[in-house]
Amino acid sequence: MSRTSVLEKLENTAVYPKYYTARDYFNLPEGAPYQLIEGELIMSPSPLTEHQIISKNLELVIYTHVKKYNLGLALDAPIDVYLNSKNAFQPDIIFISNENKDIIKKHGIDGSPDLVIEILSPSNSYYDVRVKKEVYEKSGVKEYLIVDPKTRTIDVYGRTEETKTGSIKNISGTKKTNKLFNTFTSVKAENDEKLYIKTIDLEIDSKDVFEGA
Repeated sequence: MSRTSVLEKLENTAVYPKYYTARDYFNLPEGAPYQLIEGELIMSPSPLTEHQIISKNLELVIYTHVKKYNLGLALDAPIDVYLNSKNAFQPDIIFISNENKDIIKKHGIDGSPDLVIEILSPSNSYYDVRVKKEVYEKSGVKEYLIVDPKTRTIDVYGRTEETKTGSIKNISGTKKTNKLFNTFTSVKAENDEKLYIKTIDLEIDSKDVFEGA
């Protein structure tokens, strides 16, 4: 009796990877603890206490500043941000300028916010620092802040000039013009330094971001 080889078994029971789309993500039950990152559904555990404290510190000062000067809309998680067919994130904090407010939809944000802030935690560091940073950069986010509670530092990634125009598809399949900018340049703000957020012209003490955490 002939024996089936390992390769033949794999050939006969081949399982091809399933890549999800923004539409699949949209159809998840409300409150499902996932983000869509490069076509994969990645679980997002509940954040640690220090994460929440830092988030509230930033939210308060940003929301107050944006409202005072009528700059646009500042929102915090959970809010769905659909960047392209393979990526739908839930950033910790976002800002959308008045000029960019057409991306605000009932189902979430359908396009690139002007400002995105992510606060690192043990479960999300790889995605925030590498994968999501690259997606934000390519999709046209103007400024991206990565807050690290462990080192008490803030990496600020920004750009200064427009280079070309491209297009993305929103979840309804409609093409929408999306501005693409030159690659991110970075500045690191330490715990005792000033943090400057260019998109909203706001300067704050970095130590105030980490107060209480």
